Amino acid sequence: MLTHASFLLTGTGHGRAFEADATFRPDGQAKPVVLFVHGFKGFKDWGHFPRLADFFAERGFVFFKLNLSHNGLVVGGTGDLEDLEAFGRNNFSIELDDIGQVIDALFAGSTPVPAAEMDLARLCLVGHSRGGGLVLLKAAEDARVRAVATWAAIAEVHPHWPQAVFDEWERTGVLHVPNTRTGQQLPLHYQLVEDYHQHRPRLDIAHNVRRKLRQPLLLVHGDQDETVHVDAAHALHQLKPDAELLLIPDATHMFGGAHPWVRQELPEPARFVAERTADFFQRRA
Repeated sequence: MLTHASFLLTGTGHGRAFEADATFRPDGQAKPVVLFVHGFKGFKDWGHFPRLADFFAERGFVFFKLNLSHNGLVVGGTGDLEDLEAFGRNNFSIELDDIGQVIDALFAGSTPVPAAEMDLARLCLVGHSRGGGLVLLKAAEDARVRAVATWAAIAEVHPHWPQAVFDEWERTGVLHVPNTRTGQQLPLHYQLVEDYHQHRPRLDIAHNVRRKLRQPLLLVHGDQDETVHVDAAHALHQLKPDAELLLIPDATHMFGGAHPWVRQELPEPARFVAERTADFFQRRA
């Protein structure tokens, strides 16, 4: 029988509450720990992500996932994007600090998972899309992380839009991007750009992967990804040639998933990715 346990954290820098959860099989044995980070416009219970938690728990991991604090969800809310003002105030520094706060909670023993169930010497990070870029950056700055996997990861955080877009963004203070799933227009305040320039050494994926990332790395990408082109996986592999590169034929950005996901089993591409990732963590963490 698997155990599912949720818990709340309050951001040390911003004071906003955000939720995380753990899935594990309580057997008194210390198990490797996986922390999963969602992507842009995502959240911890999107689509098939809860099924992923069960998958890893059934294979002997303690699986944590979190809602990044400014992803637009509200604790006790609808379970979908609803706080668009918070979404607009998000930036990469906040997200990295949120991930760090969960890691700190693991090592402080302030999660619902008993210490005896976790082998924190085998802490692994996995991130999807923008979350993949975040786990690369977090592992580069936190030696407590022992292995990393990315699923359809971005290779840089700077979008390289035309300068006219940035000029108008700076003039108005906000840029709106569509959420095609919900029909919402999601605001991004210009502070996102300012934060990137202010903390560029911390947020430069290429520099950090090339110079600072020492952990074993698995790069997974669908060769038909319509959101983050597969070239991003090749670029990351060039930065760290000892990484394992796994390209999934015919797979798109969500590896077969959709929201909502009502089936009990994982979509087949996502299941294959999970199997290979679990194997990688067992071997390399």
